[in-house]
Amino acid sequence: MHVYEAKIQYNIVGSNSHEALDTPQKIVDYMAGAFDDSPLQEHFYVICLNRKNRPTCRHRISSGIVSASLAHPREVFRTAVLATACAIVCIHNHPSGDPLPSQQDIAITRRLKEAAKIMDIDLVDHIILGSLEDDPNGKGYYSFRENGYV
Repeated sequence: MHVYEAKIQYNIVGSNSHEALDTPQKIVDYMAGAFDDSPLQEHFYVICLNRKNRPTCRHRISSGIVSASLAHPREVFRTAVLATACAIVCIHNHPSGDPLPSQQDIAITRRLKEAAKIMDIDLVDHIILGSLEDDPNGKGYYSFRENGYV
């Protein structure tokens, strides 16, 4: 049986002192370029925040296929605990461009919300990125907080 050591490796993704990520648009702006390396795959990220909702790190939890990316509260909160986050934001993309949530998106958000309560780490939002052209609401993203799920 192998025993592993958990550790965090930091790579600088920005050097400006970021303002608080307290609106969906600020979160979307913060993640600009993060999905560009493989836009035809879904990617699921967690952004760890300090007490003032300023980002301390972001971590790609999973990369999937064109229509799905696996995420589980275990992986999301592992990152949050190791980063000593006070709060988190989850964000993933829909390569189709339509950011409206699937039933799986709603289910994982519900599970993340329940786990956040248990862990005493605030789930600030879960955002789905799409494109302006394919979004029926014309925003290019869907915010679970804005829509009353978080």
